[in-house]
Amino acid sequence: MDQPTAQDFTTVAEAFSLTAEKYDLFAEDHPHLTRLRSKVYDHFTRRLAPGAAILELNCGTGIDAAHLAQLGYRVHATDISPGMLARAQARKERLGFGEKLSLQQCSFMELEKVEGGPYDAVFSNLGGLNCVDDLRPIVEQLPLVLRPGGLVTWVLMPKVCPWELALAFTGQLRLAFRRLSRHGTRAHLEGMHFRINYFSATEANKAFGCGFRELEREGLSLVTPTAESKNLARRYPRLYGALAWLDDRLCTFPPFSGWGDFFIISFRYEPSK
Repeated sequence: MDQPTAQDFTTVAEAFSLTAEKYDLFAEDHPHLTRLRSKVYDHFTRRLAPGAAILELNCGTGIDAAHLAQLGYRVHATDISPGMLARAQARKERLGFGEKLSLQQCSFMELEKVEGGPYDAVFSNLGGLNCVDDLRPIVEQLPLVLRPGGLVTWVLMPKVCPWELALAFTGQLRLAFRRLSRHGTRAHLEGMHFRINYFSATEANKAFGCGFRELEREGLSLVTPTAESKNLARRYPRLYGALAWLDDRLCTFPPFSGWGDFFIISFRYEPSK
């Protein structure tokens, strides 16, 4: 399979710029997505000292950056999409964060361009890094922006998503098995196409290699719907509550800890002396 080209990322940036407003609207009144974000925040912040400096990759419209800034962290939020960053800037100004939140247009493939480091943590949420074929080129740049002892928490889309696999019983075979393709899947957004790749927890761990120690992994949405589903939690709150309860009981045990619509994986940066 061909490696991603610069044009691939240009297409991704333009597609997400065009959908930035819809992205924010979709997140409104979305209790399931709110729950997923809350679980990610809990996982991430329990290992961060108060006031820590965070570098966020693929920050989108700044939803996560704003929440982390409200918690008292200093956040430098980056994204390749100018449309997404424009909405993040508007959010920053509306909420009055000042120096707690800074923004920069920058690709996660060019971390040498990141301003303001080094940082105490590098954070990426909800699968933004799944636009690459290989996580290693990003990991290899982390020492440029991360302090020794720093934290890396990434939320990735895995190959195994039980909710999607169950769609095979409804005849939706292409959707059910799309993550298992060796070559990822072709995403369509605002009339543009780009490739999405899925990573197992083992592949993510191998990408980090020496100098990074895995701390924890946690599956997100094992038996609850994917983040694309907005209605089940609103229409059937008791059913959703039961599924969420089961999710919470399974999510930290292998192999479930690396399954789901997403999984969270955290590492400690421990370079050899």
